[in-house]
Amino acid sequence: MGKVALYTTAAVCAAAAACAVAVVVVRRRKELAGRRARALGVIEELEGIFATPIERLRLIADEMVEEMQRGLTSDLAGSSLKMILSYVDKLPTGDEKGLFYALDLGGTNFRVLRVQLGGREARLVKQEYEEVSIPPHIMVGGSIELFDFIASALANFVATEGEDFHLPEGRQRELGFTFSFPVKQTSISSGNLIKWTKGFSIEDTVGKDVVAELTKAMERQGLDMRVTALVNDTIGTLAGGRYGDQDVVAAVILGTGTNAAYVEHANAIPKWDGLLPSSGKMVINMEWGNFRSKDLPITDYDRSLDFESLNPGEQIYEKMISGMYLGEIVRRVLLRIAQEASIFGEVVPPRLEVPFILRTPHMSAMHHDTSPDLKIVAAKLKDVLGIANIPLQTRKMVVGVCDIVAKRGARLAAAGIYGILKKLGRDTVQTEKQKTVIAMDGGLYEHYSIFSECLVDTLRELLGEEASSSVVIKLANDGSGIGAALLAASHSQYLGFDES
Repeated sequence: MGKVALYTTAAVCAAAAACAVAVVVVRRRKELAGRRARALGVIEELEGIFATPIERLRLIADEMVEEMQRGLTSDLAGSSLKMILSYVDKLPTGDEKGLFYALDLGGTNFRVLRVQLGGREARLVKQEYEEVSIPPHIMVGGSIELFDFIASALANFVATEGEDFHLPEGRQRELGFTFSFPVKQTSISSGNLIKWTKGFSIEDTVGKDVVAELTKAMERQGLDMRVTALVNDTIGTLAGGRYGDQDVVAAVILGTGTNAAYVEHANAIPKWDGLLPSSGKMVINMEWGNFRSKDLPITDYDRSLDFESLNPGEQIYEKMISGMYLGEIVRRVLLRIAQEASIFGEVVPPRLEVPFILRTPHMSAMHHDTSPDLKIVAAKLKDVLGIANIPLQTRKMVVGVCDIVAKRGARLAAAGIYGILKKLGRDTVQTEKQKTVIAMDGGLYEHYSIFSECLVDTLRELLGEEASSSVVIKLANDGSGIGAALLAASHSQYLGFDES
């Protein structure tokens, strides 16, 4: 009898334990289902607030055109677009001949480059370049130290000029200077520095003509060279694109940052107060990263990113579409999901709270992961954010966030390009079969293929099938360096002389 009672008690205990486990399992499943529902709620909200229906993109493009016109009218008209006169009124034609140099300064490295141009038939005969790192102390030193360092490297590069490069006797070497910092341009070959960015802090250069500073440094090196064109990287890309294809009308850079430049009719620039250039054209540097529109789908994620940035209230468009910021937007979305739905565990992963730890190349790698178990997503979450053992469903959710953020950026960029085409009257079916080419540069467009494919598809959707058949986006890889050399050629002091 005692044994029976014992067995009965054991059975009851076992059943109770099993029942308790079942309750825990059910509770856990409900908890996980609740977390998943909350996470899906955030995703669903994200899809709504990041939406870019075609009607909205058309409104944004129309506002881009209005801002362009306002910026061309006056610097005091209150446009978010600076529409800076570049003084580049002659773009390369392909007929250029001779030896030309370029200096491309836009960050912690600079490049020196030389090209031998052979005219219409031979085109680009030969090119050589060298990249030089700027020591950190030079970046925060004095103006003379910086420009002497650059001129010394340039002189050393000139000294290696081989027999394949030919400078006619009695002529000065000519240089195109790509200077990718804010400048108040005063002529094709002069401009005063407004401020340094990208880690440079050399107070005694601010307000000075950077071409004059470089020229004095070259003279101190005994280097007989003349700067014939001062441009930024976007205008260099436009020049490089035009050299390869005379149908290029604009250039767009989509990389860490973003900008656009295009060829405008000089008589459509009310703020131009000099003699109209003989070509009748003028390249405009839009500085479109600062574009603002009431129809941009600005969310709390964008507002908090902007508020915590180094330049709050500025470059709003850039912060929505460029490579510097897309990964950071994804991080902010994932952080909110982690906080509200605990999808990465009970405690928010500490690294997920670090601004800019998730870079756009990480985002791109996850977005392009086609493996069945999304192993690249798992690896990036672990290596970058310190999040391991993530279920496949959660990994799919992360890819979904990348998709929403990337495609919003691509579609907004397409709306900007469409705005430029509208301003130029190239948004409709042309009576003559006229091709319109946009030269594109930048690692975001080149390497993030889902982004670039979405941009192209969206532009086609905006234009319509017939009009889009004559519009081409052409990758102009590294156009800015060669473009500066080509602009040195097209603005040469020796134009009209026999260059043979």
